[in-house]
Amino acid sequence: MFWLPLPAAVRVGVRRVGAPRLWGRGLHAAAMTKGLVLGIYSKNEDGVQPFTSAGENFNKLVDGKLRDVLNISGPPLKTGKTRTFYGLHKDFPTVVVVGLGKTSVQFNELENWNEGKENIRAAVAAGCRQVQDLELSSVEVDPCGDAQAAAEGAVLGLYEYDDLKQKKKTVVSAKLHGSGDEEAWQKGVLFASGQNLARQLMETPANEMTPTRFAEIIEKNLRGANSKTEVHIRPKSWIEEQEMGSFLSVAKGSDEPPVFLEIHYRGSPNASDLPLVFVGKGITFDSGGISIKASANMDLMRADMGGAATICSAIVSAAKLNLPINIIGLAPLCENMPSGRANKPGDVVRAMNGKTIQVDNTDAEGRLILADALCYAHTFNPKAIINAATLTGAMDIALGSGATGVFTNSSWLWNKLFEASVDTGDRVWRMPLFEHYTRQVVDCQLADVNNIGKYRSAGACTAAAFLKEFVTHSHWAHLDIAGVMTNKDEVPYLRKGMTGRPTRTLIEFLLRFRQDTA
Repeated sequence: MFWLPLPAAVRVGVRRVGAPRLWGRGLHAAAMTKGLVLGIYSKNEDGVQPFTSAGENFNKLVDGKLRDVLNISGPPLKTGKTRTFYGLHKDFPTVVVVGLGKTSVQFNELENWNEGKENIRAAVAAGCRQVQDLELSSVEVDPCGDAQAAAEGAVLGLYEYDDLKQKKKTVVSAKLHGSGDEEAWQKGVLFASGQNLARQLMETPANEMTPTRFAEIIEKNLRGANSKTEVHIRPKSWIEEQEMGSFLSVAKGSDEPPVFLEIHYRGSPNASDLPLVFVGKGITFDSGGISIKASANMDLMRADMGGAATICSAIVSAAKLNLPINIIGLAPLCENMPSGRANKPGDVVRAMNGKTIQVDNTDAEGRLILADALCYAHTFNPKAIINAATLTGAMDIALGSGATGVFTNSSWLWNKLFEASVDTGDRVWRMPLFEHYTRQVVDCQLADVNNIGKYRSAGACTAAAFLKEFVTHSHWAHLDIAGVMTNKDEVPYLRKGMTGRPTRTLIEFLLRFRQDTA
């Protein structure tokens, strides 16, 4: 067997030097820790599966041996599937070839995403996991025609929450193979790392991820991202001063003190530029309160602060990107627990704007804490308000994990969110915000508005209608992310567990928002 050293990334063609060596002789142990992921497309009209540019260059480098072993290794590689080969090159003892599907696939109108990007994410994630399973500590990744998507697939696919386990998976360092798309690769790493931060926050057990701890983690990450930031961890006394009675009514059921987290990123060169305000539901554990949930799967409610996790992670990412816009993040953080002090069905509480709320179901608590946060958001005279919340089981029933449900009074805002989601593959779907649903929450016996709808049906829509009662801004969107909170096997480049969705869509939205206001 002849060992052909890998040429410099900027060179093209094959360089043959070196003496023949036998496998296992003269091969440094360090080299055995590196893998290479290369892409290959579905069969073309000539019945051949073409390699990517990087794959073709590597195949030439090893005198066509990659093609030879691939041809005799089984049927053509399907999209997202992998095949692993050993001993082809001394610099990369392990090579994983991944199926990318058809060439030149882009926007799929029926799927509402860029199919080519999704194929790259899924394929690269599968290849990197194969390297991780082999306990290799580093991998170089073929950009596969879109280095950002490849980086997202690698970083998202390798992530698994094992912070509290003694036995951990091998930590794999993923790098771009070649040097032509480094900027796009780093952008993908940043997007995926933002989502992974949200995943970590959501997955951490509730006894570890208290309101105070959540705020401290975000403060550390935001201050480390950019100097143009400001963090206020507001205590219960401040919440009381703001007369956020709706938020406090939920928090009072727990011994864990509530926190109102307020973060600022001032990226605009013009200090007077109006901010964009993100609001996130921050229930760090939801038992349901007196209207207690069934015990089955209640442990998943450690992620009921997914709205706060995603909006804060998106702002941290925007700060790392140094975007020239001003952004404010608001996260009311508390637990929803049953106790002698907890809300009782039939109680009436008063929100920051003076509206009274009849609490007929204490498990509809997310909208109660968001009501006060949305009122407070208006005090900043923002350009737009976007809130995210794992708000209703009804949204999971309606859309499942296929898309985030978006309720908005602004077609401009909807279009921007939709365009961003097509690019990221983390889709959104517009839901109705009809007066039909408003009537079902304002028809209330004891107060101005009820925290549940008059009828059992359309729970996601009546929840959105409730929030609308606390919004006067003409550009507002409510993202119900309950259906996309967890992943079983639906998204191939995410492991089972909390997803951190739709963080990348929010980051992409901020990028586009910046471009529109530049």
